[in-house]
Amino acid sequence: MPHPHASTAGAPLRLAGLLYGVAAYAAFNGVVLYCVGFLGNFLVPLSIDAGRAPDAPGALPIDLALLALFGVQHSLMARPGFKAWMTRRVHASLERATYVVLSSAALAFVMWQWRPLPAIVWQVDAAWAQTALWLLFAAGWTLALAATFFTDHFELLGVKQALAYFRGRPYVPGEFREAAVYRWVRHPIMLGQIVAFWATPTMSAGHLLFAAAMLAYTLVGLYFEERDLVAAHGDAYRDYQRRTPKLIPRPPRPQTRKEEHR
Repeated sequence: MPHPHASTAGAPLRLAGLLYGVAAYAAFNGVVLYCVGFLGNFLVPLSIDAGRAPDAPGALPIDLALLALFGVQHSLMARPGFKAWMTRRVHASLERATYVVLSSAALAFVMWQWRPLPAIVWQVDAAWAQTALWLLFAAGWTLALAATFFTDHFELLGVKQALAYFRGRPYVPGEFREAAVYRWVRHPIMLGQIVAFWATPTMSAGHLLFAAAMLAYTLVGLYFEERDLVAAHGDAYRDYQRRTPKLIPRPPRPQTRKEEHR
């Protein structure tokens, strides 16, 4: 009897599923690269502080609505109940790629429709301090990217699942594990993004709104994500929570003898 999550589709449909997963991965990378330029105000036609008429009528409510749209989409689709609903409409092995596509589209829409709010909140003029902040900006993005490879980069972005669909096999998620930077902090991807969002020599009102909203979304989202992780991994994740901070890194704490034998 075939596994319920194995693909029984014909070869053309399975190939289409694989191409869909690869396209989702490419779209994600393109949108993230654009986001780097968007927040840094370089190399892109529309950025957080330039590209559209500044202080356009209704700019603040439009930006708030855009951020709310992104937060609702991102959080709702990450919940187990929504995933169960989604897998009744798309194959389970393509659910993650669909999440990646829609999350990328939501972020792209935010950047496309963003209205600059150019009032300066702070500005750092010293050359050494500007350099330090740009290095911190780069370090944040580097941490966020590197952390995906210390968990499972291609599973996180739906490529492995799409490949399993192409091969007609069920996808078996990897087990919970602690590796590299995950021994220092539970959510290094989120930490890297927070650093990147806030590290700027010139903080405009629009940039501050974006960074503050994303920080608030991250803190709320992590509450629900941690609840889901405990439900999925049980005592293994509870032990990890006790030993490892959520967002402020610290050197790893050794497991107790009791924890090692669970």
